[in-house]
Amino acid sequence: MTIKDNEQLDLPTPNGPMRTYVFRPTAPGKYPGLVLYSEIFQVTAPIRRTAALLAGHGFVVAVPEVYHEFLPAGTVLAYDQAGADKGNQLKTTKEVASYDADARAVLACLKAHPACTGKLGVMGICLGGHLSFRAAMNPEVLAATCFYATDIHKRGLGKDMCDNSLDRIKEIKGELLMIWGRQDPHVPREGRAILYNALTEAGANFTWHEFNGQHAFLRDEGPRYDPELALKSYGLALELFKRKLNEGDLPATEAGGPKETKH
Repeated sequence: MTIKDNEQLDLPTPNGPMRTYVFRPTAPGKYPGLVLYSEIFQVTAPIRRTAALLAGHGFVVAVPEVYHEFLPAGTVLAYDQAGADKGNQLKTTKEVASYDADARAVLACLKAHPACTGKLGVMGICLGGHLSFRAAMNPEVLAATCFYATDIHKRGLGKDMCDNSLDRIKEIKGELLMIWGRQDPHVPREGRAILYNALTEAGANFTWHEFNGQHAFLRDEGPRYDPELALKSYGLALELFKRKLNEGDLPATEAGGPKETKH
Protein backbone atom coordinates (compact mmCIF):
# COMPACT_ATOMS: atom_id res chain seq x y z
CA MET A 1 0.00 0.00 0.00
CA THR A 2 1.53 3.32 -1.03
CA ILE A 3 1.48 6.16 1.49
CA LYS A 4 1.53 9.93 1.94
CA ASP A 5 4.16 11.21 4.36
CA ASN A 6 4.16 14.97 3.78
CA GLU A 7 1.45 16.10 6.19
CA GLN A 8 2.48 17.97 9.32
CA LEU A 9 0.36 19.69 11.95
CA ASP A 10 1.11 22.02 14.86
CA LEU A 11 -1.31 20.87 17.54
CA PRO A 12 -2.23 23.22 20.39
CA THR A 13 -1.18 22.02 23.86
CA PRO A 14 -0.96 23.78 27.25
CA ASN A 15 2.77 24.21 26.60
CA GLY A 16 2.69 25.50 23.05
CA PRO A 17 2.29 23.98 19.59
CA MET A 18 3.34 20.37 19.14
CA ARG A 19 4.69 19.52 15.69
CA THR A 20 3.12 16.25 14.59
CA TYR A 21 3.80 14.31 11.40
CA VAL A 22 1.06 12.26 9.72
CA PHE A 23 1.67 9.19 7.56
CA ARG A 24 -1.31 7.55 5.86
CA PRO A 25 -2.33 5.39 2.92
CA THR A 26 -2.68 7.12 -0.44
CA ALA A 27 -5.85 5.22 -1.34
CA PRO A 28 -9.04 7.10 -0.42
CA GLY A 29 -11.04 5.81 2.51
CA LYS A 30 -10.90 5.70 6.29
CA TYR A 31 -8.33 3.80 8.32
CA PRO A 32 -7.72 3.14 12.02
CA GLY A 33 -5.40 5.59 13.77
CA LEU A 34 -2.09 4.98 15.53
CA VAL A 35 -0.01 7.37 17.61
CA LEU A 36 3.69 6.50 17.30
CA TYR A 37 5.93 7.76 20.09
CA SER A 38 9.62 8.17 19.35
CA GLU A 39 12.70 7.56 21.41
CA ILE A 40 14.39 10.45 23.22
CA PHE A 41 15.89 11.57 19.87
CA GLN A 42 12.51 12.70 18.47
CA VAL A 43 11.40 12.02 14.88
CA THR A 44 14.56 10.51 13.38
CA ALA A 45 14.89 8.71 10.05
CA PRO A 46 14.36 5.26 11.68
CA ILE A 47 11.20 6.54 13.39
CA ARG A 48 9.93 7.87 10.07
CA ARG A 49 10.56 4.48 8.47
CA THR A 50 8.62 2.79 11.27
CA ALA A 51 5.74 5.21 10.74
CA ALA A 52 5.82 4.51 7.00
CA LEU A 53 5.75 0.76 7.64
CA LEU A 54 2.69 1.07 9.85
CA ALA A 55 0.90 3.39 7.43
CA GLY A 56 1.64 0.99 4.59
CA HIS A 57 -0.33 -1.68 6.45
CA GLY A 58 -3.46 0.46 6.51
CA PHE A 59 -3.22 2.95 9.37
CA VAL A 60 -3.20 6.71 9.80
CA VAL A 61 -0.09 7.30 11.90
CA ALA A 62 0.56 10.47 13.90
CA VAL A 63 4.10 11.04 15.22
CA PRO A 64 4.40 13.92 17.72
CA GLU A 65 7.61 15.66 18.77
CA VAL A 66 7.91 14.74 22.44
CA TYR A 67 10.05 17.75 23.44
CA HIS A 68 8.16 20.41 21.48
CA GLU A 69 8.17 22.94 24.32
CA PHE A 70 11.96 22.86 24.65
CA LEU A 71 13.26 22.50 21.08
CA PRO A 72 12.43 24.30 17.81
CA ALA A 73 9.95 22.44 15.61
CA GLY A 74 11.72 19.95 13.39
CA THR A 75 14.64 19.33 15.77
CA VAL A 76 16.11 15.84 15.57
CA LEU A 77 18.74 14.77 18.11
CA ALA A 78 21.66 12.75 16.80
CA TYR A 79 22.25 9.13 17.74
CA ASP A 80 25.44 10.01 19.62
CA GLN A 81 26.42 10.78 23.21
CA ALA A 82 25.53 14.45 22.95
CA GLY A 83 22.10 13.60 21.55
CA ALA A 84 21.51 10.97 24.23
CA ASP A 85 22.56 13.38 26.98
CA LYS A 86 20.20 16.08 25.72
CA GLY A 87 17.31 13.69 25.27
CA ASN A 88 17.76 12.20 28.74
CA GLN A 89 18.02 15.64 30.30
CA LEU A 90 14.74 16.77 28.69
CA LYS A 91 13.02 13.50 29.65
CA THR A 92 13.31 14.45 33.33
CA THR A 93 12.79 18.19 32.80
CA LYS A 94 9.33 17.84 31.30
CA GLU A 95 6.38 17.50 33.68
CA VAL A 96 4.49 14.19 33.60
CA ALA A 97 1.27 16.20 33.29
CA SER A 98 2.64 17.73 30.10
CA TYR A 99 3.29 14.30 28.59
CA ASP A 100 -0.31 13.37 29.43
CA ALA A 101 -1.71 16.59 27.94
CA ASP A 102 0.25 15.93 24.75
CA ALA A 103 -1.27 12.45 24.54
CA ARG A 104 -4.78 13.80 24.82
CA ALA A 105 -4.06 16.40 22.12
CA VAL A 106 -2.66 13.97 19.55
CA LEU A 107 -5.33 11.34 20.23
CA ALA A 108 -8.09 13.92 19.76
CA CYS A 109 -6.51 15.16 16.54
CA LEU A 110 -6.12 11.65 15.17
CA LYS A 111 -9.68 10.67 16.07
CA ALA A 112 -11.00 13.72 14.19
CA HIS A 113 -8.74 13.26 11.14
CA PRO A 114 -10.86 12.90 8.00
CA ALA A 115 -8.95 9.75 6.98
CA CYS A 116 -9.40 8.04 10.37
CA THR A 117 -12.19 5.70 11.44
CA GLY A 118 -11.90 6.96 15.02
CA LYS A 119 -10.55 3.66 16.34
CA LEU A 120 -7.22 4.35 18.02
CA GLY A 121 -4.08 2.54 19.12
CA VAL A 122 -0.66 3.66 20.30
CA MET A 123 2.87 2.37 19.87
CA GLY A 124 6.14 3.60 21.31
CA ILE A 125 9.84 2.81 21.53
CA CYS A 126 12.12 3.33 24.57
CA LEU A 127 10.85 6.59 26.13
CA GLY A 128 8.00 6.25 23.67
CA GLY A 129 7.21 2.82 25.09
CA HIS A 130 6.51 4.45 28.44
CA LEU A 131 4.54 7.25 26.78
CA SER A 132 2.39 4.75 24.87
CA PHE A 133 1.80 2.90 28.15
CA ARG A 134 0.51 6.12 29.71
CA ALA A 135 -1.44 7.09 26.60
CA ALA A 136 -3.25 3.75 26.89
CA MET A 137 -4.80 5.07 30.11
CA ASN A 138 -7.10 7.15 27.89
CA PRO A 139 -10.30 5.14 27.42
CA GLU A 140 -10.44 5.56 23.63
CA VAL A 141 -7.17 3.63 23.18
CA LEU A 142 -8.07 0.07 22.23
CA ALA A 143 -4.54 -1.34 21.87
CA ALA A 144 -0.97 -0.39 22.76
CA THR A 145 2.41 -1.80 21.81
CA CYS A 146 5.34 -0.85 24.05
CA PHE A 147 8.89 -1.62 22.92
CA TYR A 148 11.36 -1.87 25.82
CA ALA A 149 9.53 0.85 27.75
CA THR A 150 11.99 2.63 30.02
CA ASP A 151 11.56 3.90 33.57
CA ILE A 152 8.15 2.38 34.38
CA HIS A 153 9.66 -0.03 36.89
CA LYS A 154 11.60 2.70 38.72
CA ARG A 155 9.04 5.52 38.41
CA GLY A 156 11.62 7.61 36.57
CA LEU A 157 9.62 9.62 34.02
CA GLY A 158 9.35 13.40 34.16
CA LYS A 159 10.40 16.14 36.50
CA ASP A 160 11.35 14.87 39.99
CA MET A 161 11.35 11.31 38.56
CA CYS A 162 8.34 10.13 40.52
CA ASP A 163 5.72 9.13 37.94
CA ASN A 164 2.62 7.12 38.87
CA SER A 165 2.42 4.78 35.88
CA LEU A 166 2.49 1.63 38.03
CA ASP A 167 -0.35 2.97 40.17
CA ARG A 168 -2.62 3.68 37.20
CA ILE A 169 -2.50 0.33 35.40
CA LYS A 170 -6.18 -0.37 36.10
CA GLU A 171 -7.05 2.66 33.96
CA ILE A 172 -5.75 0.81 30.88
CA LYS A 173 -8.83 -0.78 29.31
CA GLY A 174 -7.32 -1.78 25.95
CA GLU A 175 -5.00 -4.67 25.17
CA LEU A 176 -1.26 -4.30 25.78
CA LEU A 177 1.65 -5.85 23.91
CA MET A 178 4.91 -5.55 25.89
CA ILE A 179 8.15 -6.38 24.03
CA TRP A 180 11.60 -6.52 25.64
CA GLY A 181 15.21 -7.39 24.99
CA ARG A 182 16.77 -9.59 27.67
CA GLN A 183 20.14 -7.92 27.18
CA ASP A 184 18.71 -4.42 27.69
CA PRO A 185 20.55 -2.77 30.62
CA HIS A 186 17.92 -0.01 30.88
CA VAL A 187 15.19 -2.48 31.90
CA PRO A 188 16.90 -5.38 33.70
CA ARG A 189 15.23 -8.64 34.67
CA GLU A 190 14.30 -7.30 38.10
CA GLY A 191 12.67 -4.26 36.54
CA ARG A 192 10.71 -6.34 34.06
CA ALA A 193 9.52 -8.54 36.91
CA ILE A 194 8.18 -5.51 38.80
CA LEU A 195 6.06 -4.48 35.82
CA TYR A 196 4.96 -8.00 34.92
CA ASN A 197 3.74 -8.61 38.47
CA ALA A 198 1.98 -5.24 38.60
CA LEU A 199 0.15 -5.93 35.33
CA THR A 200 -0.87 -9.38 36.53
CA GLU A 201 -2.11 -8.12 39.90
CA ALA A 202 -4.11 -5.37 38.19
CA GLY A 203 -5.81 -7.88 35.88
CA ALA A 204 -4.54 -6.13 32.75
CA ASN A 205 -5.14 -7.66 29.32
CA PHE A 206 -1.58 -8.03 28.09
CA THR A 207 0.83 -10.19 26.12
CA TRP A 208 4.50 -10.31 27.11
CA HIS A 209 7.44 -11.16 24.84
CA GLU A 210 11.12 -11.25 25.79
CA PHE A 211 13.72 -11.75 23.07
CA ASN A 212 17.47 -12.21 23.17
CA GLY A 213 18.15 -8.68 22.02
CA GLN A 214 19.70 -5.45 23.18
CA HIS A 215 18.11 -2.08 23.81
CA ALA A 216 17.21 -0.44 20.47
CA PHE A 217 17.09 -3.75 18.57
CA LEU A 218 14.17 -2.33 16.56
CA ARG A 219 16.09 0.71 15.28
CA ASP A 220 17.32 0.04 11.76
CA GLU A 221 20.45 2.09 12.27
CA GLY A 222 23.48 1.31 14.40
CA PRO A 223 25.14 -1.83 15.78
CA ARG A 224 22.26 -3.02 17.99
CA TYR A 225 19.76 -3.45 15.16
CA ASP A 226 18.48 -7.00 14.86
CA PRO A 227 16.50 -7.34 11.60
CA GLU A 228 15.06 -10.75 12.47
CA LEU A 229 13.74 -9.61 15.85
CA ALA A 230 12.45 -6.40 14.31
CA LEU A 231 10.49 -8.31 11.68
CA LYS A 232 8.98 -10.65 14.27
CA SER A 233 8.09 -7.74 16.53
CA TYR A 234 6.43 -5.72 13.79
CA GLY A 235 4.37 -8.77 12.97
CA LEU A 236 3.18 -9.04 16.56
CA ALA A 237 2.27 -5.35 16.68
CA LEU A 238 0.42 -5.41 13.38
CA GLU A 239 -1.55 -8.49 14.41
CA LEU A 240 -2.69 -6.71 17.56
CA PHE A 241 -3.65 -3.48 15.81
CA LYS A 242 -5.47 -5.16 12.94
CA ARG A 243 -7.41 -7.35 15.33
CA LYS A 244 -8.35 -4.64 17.82
CA LEU A 245 -8.83 -1.66 15.51
CA ASN A 246 -10.53 -3.37 12.58
CA GLU A 247 -13.49 -5.71 13.04
CA GLY A 248 -11.61 -8.93 13.70
CA ASP A 249 -12.11 -8.75 17.45
CA LEU A 250 -15.88 -8.14 17.37
CA PRO A 251 -18.61 -10.79 17.76
CA ALA A 252 -19.85 -12.01 14.39
CA THR A 253 -23.25 -10.35 14.84
CA GLU A 254 -21.60 -6.94 15.44
CA ALA A 255 -19.19 -7.36 12.55
CA GLY A 256 -21.98 -7.98 10.07
CA GLY A 257 -21.69 -11.75 10.00
CA PRO A 258 -24.50 -14.29 10.33
CA LYS A 259 -26.52 -14.15 13.50
CA GLU A 260 -25.90 -16.76 16.14
CA THR A 261 -28.31 -19.68 15.99
CA LYS A 262 -29.47 -21.42 19.15
CA HIS A 263 -29.88 -25.19 19.10
